[in-house]
Amino acid sequence: MATVVPGSAGAAGTDAARRDARAASGPPSEPPRRRRSGARRILGAQPHGLLFSAPYLAFVLVVFAYPVVFAVWMSFQDYFFAAPGAEVDRPFVGLDNYVTALSDPDVWRSFGNVGIFLVINVPLTVLLSILLATALDRVTKMRTFFRVAYYVPYVSASVAVVAVWLFLFSGNGLVNTVLGPLAPDPSWLVNSAWAMPSIAFFVTWKGLGFYILLYLAALQNVPRELYESVSMDGGGRIRQFFGVTVPSVRPATLLVVLLATITGANLFTEPYLLTGGGGPNGASTSPVLLMYQRGIEQQNPDVAAAIGVILIVMVLLLAALQRRFVGGEER
Repeated sequence: MATVVPGSAGAAGTDAARRDARAASGPPSEPPRRRRSGARRILGAQPHGLLFSAPYLAFVLVVFAYPVVFAVWMSFQDYFFAAPGAEVDRPFVGLDNYVTALSDPDVWRSFGNVGIFLVINVPLTVLLSILLATALDRVTKMRTFFRVAYYVPYVSASVAVVAVWLFLFSGNGLVNTVLGPLAPDPSWLVNSAWAMPSIAFFVTWKGLGFYILLYLAALQNVPRELYESVSMDGGGRIRQFFGVTVPSVRPATLLVVLLATITGANLFTEPYLLTGGGGPNGASTSPVLLMYQRGIEQQNPDVAAAIGVILIVMVLLLAALQRRFVGGEER
């Protein structure tokens, strides 16, 4: 005969009810954690990273941030150069310097010139660098030689490379000799229609090696199985390129577009050396070159600062549009 312990059935039922209640309520909740701010989290979790990045942060603040802030302040003042230590009055003039800059036709022409440069340079840089990087990624023999050959112009001194370019594109240069009657008259760099396009081709050629390296680094992260899958479906090299390579390196494309745009907007050395300071008749003058002419040669640093601030705002707007349409934002 089974022995029944008094109260055992009730206790078992109570335990079963408690288990059912716990199962219905889900896992036990953890005690709330105190959230730390972003700065405290970084300082607490990555002290060594901050230590190693401190020199670069100081470099950015001294070389980039301070000059930008000072230029903005200068653009609102009646600023002029004075002897070191001299105390002079530089009154606040509001937007007068911006009005002067925007009413100057040379300023608008310089922005138009750099617009022509960017329209040629940026698409050409993206197209050539991704094609050459894809080709170099498939090369098995003499890979190092080809990569170094494309990178050498980028690290070469601009003055030396400009001398070679002047020799090639002068009136009696090699390019005109090959083209013969098809060569423009006047020649490339002294022709108002061809001066800025010639500079754009030169900058594209010189900086191509750097952008090729960016794409080569991006291509290392593309799974080879994707190419094999497209190949098994009957796709050739062209379909692999547009179906796998282009979408996979889209972040690198955005980076190349942004860097090429920023570099082109700051164009100075090439028109200064190739066309003798923006010639012919200002056809190759860039905003940065005009800032040098207004600020240093003509002693109007306040107007030059206003041109610089306008250039910064336009580049930021252009970068935002590129980030939106090239695909840098997550959706």
